[in-house]
Amino acid sequence: MGRITVDVIIPTRKPGEGFRELLVMLGKQTVVPDHILIINTEEEEFDESLTAGITNAEVFHITEQEFDHAATRNKGAGFSNADYLLFMTQDAIPCDGYLIETMLKAFSDPLVKTVYARQLPKKDCRLDEGFVRLFNYPAETAVHRIEDVGTLGVKAFFCSNVCAMYEHRLFRQMKGFSAPAIFNEDMVYAGRIMNLGYSVYYAADATVYHSHNYSAIQQFHRNFDNGVSQAMHPEIFGKIRSEGEGARLVRYVAGQLWNTGRIYLLPGFLFRCAARLAGFRMGRKFRSLPRFLVRRFSMNRGFWRNGIPEDTEYN
Repeated sequence: MGRITVDVIIPTRKPGEGFRELLVMLGKQTVVPDHILIINTEEEEFDESLTAGITNAEVFHITEQEFDHAATRNKGAGFSNADYLLFMTQDAIPCDGYLIETMLKAFSDPLVKTVYARQLPKKDCRLDEGFVRLFNYPAETAVHRIEDVGTLGVKAFFCSNVCAMYEHRLFRQMKGFSAPAIFNEDMVYAGRIMNLGYSVYYAADATVYHSHNYSAIQQFHRNFDNGVSQAMHPEIFGKIRSEGEGARLVRYVAGQLWNTGRIYLLPGFLFRCAARLAGFRMGRKFRSLPRFLVRRFSMNRGFWRNGIPEDTEYN
């Protein structure tokens, strides 16, 4: 058996200095990726100095109209012949040099076909959002199978392309992520392969720094798209309620704020949670809303402007 190969695929749009840090850290891995395939939206807005000296990086440009959460990643995968595909976002920074090595080890289980990393809050992360990260990405490694849906609900399908690795052979057989996708292309894929008997591995020892300080309106938009995605994939989400996981999140964060003496932050957190829930519920019912409201409520408004592409599967 020859050397195992890994390519990193990163969709970008107006990447900044943090992206340069990501590229540098990928070069410091104990398993250095063979290629870093950057699929950038809008060529004139890409600063080529960010990739200066990164000899294994290749940049491919697409237009804003071509961007899609699934199809853009499938396009990147189409440029790769590696054994494993590591999808990342431009704002995720590996915490150490063992990220790729640690994720690869999980594939020693032949049923594991997807591995996702733990996300830790960045230094500027709001306290309550940091607790959200700790809730969604705990310190314990876990393997999720289709049998876990009964106990974990929607959490069984959890996966994040902020930093997730896929066995390329199965990815090709599955024709990549289901496109078009407004959101959750990673969870939909996880659900598809779990229904075939494969497993998704959460590697708590593989870590990246990644967090956002979203406002209430941003949470509304983001979770509207989440609801739309779930409504579009009833084969994965149709029989699972997601609100229970949200209630557990609220209880966890409220408890952490109480324990740390920051209970005064609770009203703001609850207001943002209310925006999350409202956005999600309206997204689940997007088909009954006027199209102008759907676009206004969505974070990814280009998804609606582009319509439904006819041929966006990975070949």
